[in-house]
Amino acid sequence: MHIQHIKMRWGTGDNYAYLVTDDATKDTLVIDPASPHEVLPVIKELEAKGAIKLTGIVNTHHHHDHSGGNEKMRQEYPSLPIIAGFNSPAVTETPKHNASFGLGKSISITPLHTPCHTQDSICYLFEDGDDRAVFTGDTLFICGSGRFFEGTAAEMDAALNKVLASLPDDTKVYPGHEYTKSNVKFAKSILSNEPLSKLEKFCNENEVTTGIFTIGDEKTYNPFMMVDDPAIQKAVGLTDRVEVMQKLRELKNKF
Repeated sequence: MHIQHIKMRWGTGDNYAYLVTDDATKDTLVIDPASPHEVLPVIKELEAKGAIKLTGIVNTHHHHDHSGGNEKMRQEYPSLPIIAGFNSPAVTETPKHNASFGLGKSISITPLHTPCHTQDSICYLFEDGDDRAVFTGDTLFICGSGRFFEGTAAEMDAALNKVLASLPDDTKVYPGHEYTKSNVKFAKSILSNEPLSKLEKFCNENEVTTGIFTIGDEKTYNPFMMVDDPAIQKAVGLTDRVEVMQKLRELKNKF
């Protein structure tokens, strides 16, 4: 399994699109190609080299900065499926929760429904042997979470701390945006530990943090995945996990 990130709206939205390729067949899915003028040149160049064979388009949710390229991508590739939640434009397939499907010879993909940021939010777990990656859109960021635009704190708690937290700890996290530096600043306002300090150092030395850190890492420094942690509860003055989640979001929104 080969994963390549593509920067979009860098310096304004700091979005990521991703290409995931099966090594044996070169079959490839593109995830969240919201800015076709930035994504298509990369795809065309790789196709010309024989490095990839695009077989589908995937969205993590319907927001324009993730699904806004669907119509243009469909014009370029009219026969390809658009795999996404029910509200994405031009969607042709909405996979059911935990209903795995394949890519190429050896990649298994498991859709994970995580409603909250939007009600059609889907994370996608890709597995190739012992290699695991989860594409989390705007549900989970490195050291942060998405806003609860269409859902509740209870839904985000379930998405992060039941669905995603149940994945193997070595699963690498590929979020929809590069927000890590600002997330670390917020986390430092309520938490102080060695993993967070190491993440801050990495952010200061590297522009890109996607695909580096794992679900296991997130459990050590991401406040939104530590709602039962006494230090987090003390910082927000609450102990009920859903109330802690809600308070964290309110604090982050004002930060």
